[in-house]
Amino acid sequence: MGESAISVPVRYSAAMKIALCADEPYPVDQTLRRLIEERGHTVVPFGAAADGREAPWAEVAEQAGRAVAGGACDEGVFLCWSGTGISMAANKVHGIRAALVWDAGGAAAARVWNHANVLCLSHRQLSDDLAKEILAAWFDTGADPRGQDGADRMRQVDDRHRR
Repeated sequence: MGESAISVPVRYSAAMKIALCADEPYPVDQTLRRLIEERGHTVVPFGAAADGREAPWAEVAEQAGRAVAGGACDEGVFLCWSGTGISMAANKVHGIRAALVWDAGGAAAARVWNHANVLCLSHRQLSDDLAKEILAAWFDTGADPRGQDGADRMRQVDDRHRR
């Protein structure tokens, strides 16, 4: 990914409903909520992000994923200890393109090349400063025509394996 991926015009300027879900409560969840709301978006919480209690990551990802796929939420920010389980479970929901991201460059790339609609993060790896950088890249980078062929091919693979 070159600099051109970061300079893509902002696509997400309108206020959105963002599904925020976590399997267990971490202090950074409140930072994420605040940062999302500061951008003018509405947070729709699931799991520990809603009630502060631990919840199974697979079920939380499914609930929040269905909200995004069904249109009740526009996008999602999902968290678990590693980020891996929540991203795997979210991607089981038809219509979800969840990307496990570790830094701002990965967030921008997930938008440009994968047209991701769910950002998955690791509680274990995430600081407040890193959360701010990643969310800025996520919300300030739009889907790009350069990634359309890959997104279309991914949809075809998904369709071949859905029953």
